[in-house]
Amino acid sequence: MLNPIANPVIKVVIPARNEVKAIPKVINEIPDYIAQIIVADNGSTDGTAKAAQALGAKIVYVKDAGYGRACLAGIQAAGACDILVFLDGDASDYPEDMTEMLAPIIAGEKDMMIGSRINKTIEKGSLTPQQMFGNSLACFLMKIFWRSKFTDLGPFRAIRRESLEQLNMHAPTFGWTVEMQARALKQKLRCGETVVRYRKRIGTSKISGTVKGVILAGYYILFTIFKEALTPKQKPQRAVNPTSAKLNS
Repeated sequence: MLNPIANPVIKVVIPARNEVKAIPKVINEIPDYIAQIIVADNGSTDGTAKAAQALGAKIVYVKDAGYGRACLAGIQAAGACDILVFLDGDASDYPEDMTEMLAPIIAGEKDMMIGSRINKTIEKGSLTPQQMFGNSLACFLMKIFWRSKFTDLGPFRAIRRESLEQLNMHAPTFGWTVEMQARALKQKLRCGETVVRYRKRIGTSKISGTVKGVILAGYYILFTIFKEALTPKQKPQRAVNPTSAKLNS
């Protein structure tokens, strides 16, 4: 067990694309103890960055589309900190739930915590049948390959900064969340889950809202799992950051 983190510096990374209606709600619900909020604007054309910046968020502009690229840019912009929290910018997550998620990490008991969305805590219609099936399949495969106990690929998650660096994250698009979990298992990080609430997003999903998005997400998730299963464990090294990120604080 690692030592507890005294007075942890915690930062939040929010990948976002055209979430101008939702981003103010997300930022306003983030607990006051968070040291910094970073919004990784992934090519928005609706004023998402301007709305977030007006509420005190640091903005990093990511030219090339991709959920993973936005997350990597957010990590780079965050700089030094003890813990990073990731959540979506569509207001589907409940940011206040991060307090319970962070507790085991701060206590030195866990390296990474995933927010698990289960039936009794999600609003009806907030997850499509294909999303639920995809999550279940991915978690089943991780159980086969790495004896994982994960129940979800939820985007709402927290991880020690030093643990994140061990994972050498690369996935540029939809494989980001499952890559983090698979590599955490391979690196034998102490992983856990906490039940979180989930509600209908504001606006239309770029993934589940289109047939193309669903197909691509499913492909990248499965591809990433099998790729990680066939790839030997890598030596820990620092995460690679995109060169297309432009900071504006």
